[in-house]
Parts: sequence; structure tokens; C-alpha cells
Amino acid sequence: MSPPSPRSRSMEVCARTNVTLREFGCEQTLLSRPDGSASFVQGDTSVMAAVYGPAEVKVSKEIYDRATLEVLIQPKVGLPSVRERSQEQCVRETCEASLLLTLHPRSSLTLILQLIHDDGSRLSCFLNAACMALMDAGLPMNCLFCGVTCAINADSEIITDPTAAQEKESRALMTFAIDSKEQRVMMSYTTGSFSVHELQQCIAVSQKASENIFQFYRDSVRRRYSKNL
Repeated sequence: MSPPSPRSRSMEVCARTNVTLREFGCEQTLLSRPDGSASFVQGDTSVMAAVYGPAEVKVSKEIYDRATLEVLIQPKVGLPSVRERSQEQCVRETCEASLLLTLHPRSSLTLILQLIHDDGSRLSCFLNAACMALMDAGLPMNCLFCGVTCAINADSEIITDPTAAQEKESRALMTFAIDSKEQRVMMSYTTGSFSVHELQQCIAVSQKASENIFQFYRDSVRRRYSKNL
């Protein structure tokens, strides 16, 4: 089979793959101190996000041609672990690819993500909360992004937006950050064992699922501003 054309926007989803997502919920401008904030809910997984900046940056962290972005993930209880540090890097890389940081040189941006409740797909929920908070802060972005988590169970079935129980029973777990312009994969975080074909199928499923998430973004923002008119 020939490889997909580099110009193709997204891969084909296998006919037997059912793209289903849990119910979403979002609210912006919840906090008064940050420059932007949002809560995002996916099923029973809930995250609060707060954005501070652009603000003055420490000389040791100053970058002369763009803003410095720091991402901090706070677990529900206790101190951040290796898992949080790894997911911070994933969120930071995605945000850096989306934000126009060159418009704010020698300044700092801080994104704080607080896990409220974890029932699976937490990294994708972090990404979605981050995007809504960045929008609320009015920061310039070249595209929006969303996170989609896929699990592959013992029967080789792909489950989108899995719960914590489904994650424990899976043999592979993948989270992708998808951009709103061309449905490109901006970031991927994978664990477990899977084939190249299964990876391609999970990417295709995530690209398909992203359409629903971006539509939710639009509907959420539209509802917010229609209330203010």
C-alpha cells in the first residue's frame, strides 16, 4: 500500500471505528486575578486553567525575540510527580506552536493547570482547558488546538476519550494535540504497545473527533458573547 499523500489533510477512519466522546462542559473567566481562565470538563474529568501575562520576566529566563512560556500542572492532592512534569512539557510544546510568542519579546506567560477530578483522558482535558484559557486571555494565536485521547483495548478496538477504568484495561494509550486549521498533529504522547497501522488509525480517529471539539469551542464562545449583548 502506498503511503498517504503529504497534502492529505487527514487519514481515513476505519469503517468499524466508532468515534464517540463524553459530554463536554466549559466556562471562561471564572477567576478574577488571572488574565484568562477556564474550566473544562470531559465526562467526570475536570480541569481548571489560569493564564498570567504577558508580564515582566526574570533576566535568567528572558528570551530576546519571544515570550517565555511556563506551564505548571497541579495534581488534585500532593506535589507534582514525574507524570505531571512530562505532561507539562507536552502542553508547553503545543502552546508554543500555537501562540505568536514573537509579538511579546522579553516577557513571560504562565499557564497553571489544576486537576479537579481525574476519570481518564486527563492530558487531553489539560490541552482543551489550556486552549480555552488562552482564548479567554486574548493572546494572539496562529491556530487553536484540542486534545484527543485514544485507548486500544485487548480486542484491538479503539476507544476515544476513555475513562480511567478503560485506560487501565487498555494495552496502549495515545493523546494527540490537533490544530484547527489543517488538523495536523502538533504533539503526541503514547504509552503501551501498538502497531504502525494502529497508530495511524488513532491519528485518523483523533482528527475526526477534533471536529466535534472545535465545534464545541465555537458554540461555547458564541453562547458566552450572546449573553453579554
